[in-house]
Amino acid sequence: MAGCGGGKGGHGAAGPPPNGPVGPPQQFPSAAGKTLEELQRGLGPGPRLASSVSALEPGSNRIAFALFDRTRRQIGDTPAALYVADTDGRNVRGPFRARYEALTVSQRYRSATVADDPDSAHSIYVSDARFPAVGKYKIVGVVRLDQRLVGSAPVTVTVRPRWRPPDVGEPAPRVHTPTTASVAGRLQLIDTRSPPDSMHSDDLADVLGRRPVMLLFACPGLCRSRICGPVADELAELKGEHGRDAAFIHMEIYRDNDPRHGERDQVHAYGLPSEPWLFAIDRHGRVAARIEGAFSKREAADALNAAIRGAPARR
Repeated sequence: MAGCGGGKGGHGAAGPPPNGPVGPPQQFPSAAGKTLEELQRGLGPGPRLASSVSALEPGSNRIAFALFDRTRRQIGDTPAALYVADTDGRNVRGPFRARYEALTVSQRYRSATVADDPDSAHSIYVSDARFPAVGKYKIVGVVRLDQRLVGSAPVTVTVRPRWRPPDVGEPAPRVHTPTTASVAGRLQLIDTRSPPDSMHSDDLADVLGRRPVMLLFACPGLCRSRICGPVADELAELKGEHGRDAAFIHMEIYRDNDPRHGERDQVHAYGLPSEPWLFAIDRHGRVAARIEGAFSKREAADALNAAIRGAPARR
C-alpha cells in the first residue's frame, strides 16, 4: 500500500470488511530479551504486510497497514500487533497493538472509481509504534488466525530526523489550488475520481488563515495502491456532513493528470514523498493534524475536530 505513483502495487481482491472493532484483547508474545528470529520461531507463517506510511521519525509513529493472505485477499477484523527490531534482528520492541479501521462510506458517496475496482482497499490496521532513533528498522506483523499466532515476513523501514511535509504546529504552505471556476467546470482536468467530487470550490490561497481547511492530496483514478479512491470517498462524505465547518479541498498529484508529466507544483510545495496525504489546517493557517497513507473516516473526523479547535491532534 505504498503511494499511488510508485512503490509496490497489485494487491488482490478484498471483500467488504465486517463492521465493528477488532475482537477482545488477545495475548501477544513478549519481545523482552528476544531477537526477531527467536520471536518468529514461535509463530506460524503468516500474511503479507503492506504499509501505506513512509515518513517515519524518532518517537511514536502512526503506521497504517494492510494484511493479505497467500491468495492476495485482504484480511480484516482480526487481532493484530506490530513488532519493531533493529536491522540485525536485535532489540525487538512490542507488541504495539493495532486497531482495525474500515474504509467504508454510505452508498451515496461511494464513487465508481472504488465500486468498479475489485482491488480497492476496504480496511486497514493502525498501530502506534515507537522508534528510538534515526536509522533503518524491521517491522513484523503478528496476527491471530484460527486461534493461532502467525507472523508476516519482515518489512524494512527508514526513520529520518525530519521529513519535508509540514508537521503539526507548523504553518501550511500558501499555494493556489485549482477550482471548478478556474477550469470552467471541466472537473476532469483536476480530478481523476469518477465522478469528480465536490471538493474544488475553494482555492487554498484564498481560505488559508481565514477558516479551517481539510486538504487532501490524492489521485483516485491513478492509484496503484488502491488507497486514494477510498479516502477521497470518505472525505467527500465528511464534507457532506460538516461542509460548513471547514473548506474541503482535493488536490490531484500529477500535472494534466498524467504521471509522465511529473507532479504538480502544489505537491512539491508540500514536499510529499508519497500519497495520499491529509492535512487538517486550523483557522490560523497552522497544521493541526496530518495523516499519511490510508485513513478511516473516523480518523479524518478527529483531524477535522483538531482543525476546528485549533489544537494539535495525534498524527
